[in-house]
Amino acid sequence: MEIMKAVMLTAPDTLTLKTMEKPRLEKGQVLVRVEAASLNRRDQWIKEGKYPNIQMNKVLGSDAAGTVVELHENAGPEERKWLHKKVVINPNINWGADPSVQSLAYTILGMPSDGTMRRYMALDIDRLFEKPLHLDSVQAAALPLAGLTAYRAVFRHAQVKNGDKVLISGFGGGVAQFAFQMAHAVGARVYVSSGSEDKIGKAKSMGAIEGFDYREKGWQKKAKEITDGFDVVIDSAGGNQLSGFIKIMRPGGKIVFYGATNGLPPGIDLYRMFWNQITLQGSTMGNDQEFEAMVRFIIEHRIVPLIGGVWPVEEVQQAFDTLAEGRSMGKLILYF
Repeated sequence: MEIMKAVMLTAPDTLTLKTMEKPRLEKGQVLVRVEAASLNRRDQWIKEGKYPNIQMNKVLGSDAAGTVVELHENAGPEERKWLHKKVVINPNINWGADPSVQSLAYTILGMPSDGTMRRYMALDIDRLFEKPLHLDSVQAAALPLAGLTAYRAVFRHAQVKNGDKVLISGFGGGVAQFAFQMAHAVGARVYVSSGSEDKIGKAKSMGAIEGFDYREKGWQKKAKEITDGFDVVIDSAGGNQLSGFIKIMRPGGKIVFYGATNGLPPGIDLYRMFWNQITLQGSTMGNDQEFEAMVRFIIEHRIVPLIGGVWPVEEVQQAFDTLAEGRSMGKLILYF
């Protein structure tokens, strides 16, 4: 029996690096040797018990990049062409037939099914995409969940285009950083907000026109004065600032949010929203077609993810501690 290392949730708020049997392939599957896996806020919320349908003794992780190293004994030509290829993994499971919204059966790798933080994975070939040649495995591992979430928010919902004035809130987050890079790549005039001067400085070095410290009272008024309003706001936090965003939108503007880490807003100015034709749009991950489009966009524009730290899998607790602190700039990666 061949065994491998895997990061498992073994009790509430408890991670354990355990050994488990190397997976056996079913027909139509290939074996991927994982070289790097990325951490997401989702993993931290699962660890802390703040996510639905949590099960113990499951492998965490939604993102990975690696190499196809083995085929099923009855592999056909479609499986054989993947052997030895460098790949990234699409973590979607059962999105469904409607591209506009996920099905009730939809889940993401890493809970409740075993995820990517393990040495080997058995995967159907429709979950594989060739790794962009301009990225190494660590960089490619950062793509799937954050890149797809950003792509759907920026292009499907916000429909960002050249010349749009776009505010990316919370630039420190992985999805926000991808959203910034994507909007900037198509010629949008991109601004950011952050509670860190270092992160604002990084955004400016990457092409942000201006950055706003959301800890400062009246920052949204300042932003409105500088920009005359935004066409698009991409947000992950919700809470009090959502009402403020409505005040700084141009007529016909769109606020797209993919999270609510700051909770619910105390009130929403519906009068201003309907008079100015403002859209408030929720967003999630994305469908399989958007995943393919996201990877192509990354290749076309040669986007390189920001990496905030890299650890061997044996130091997984340090990586999660860094994630929980929230001060890192860029994606956090485990390597095997």
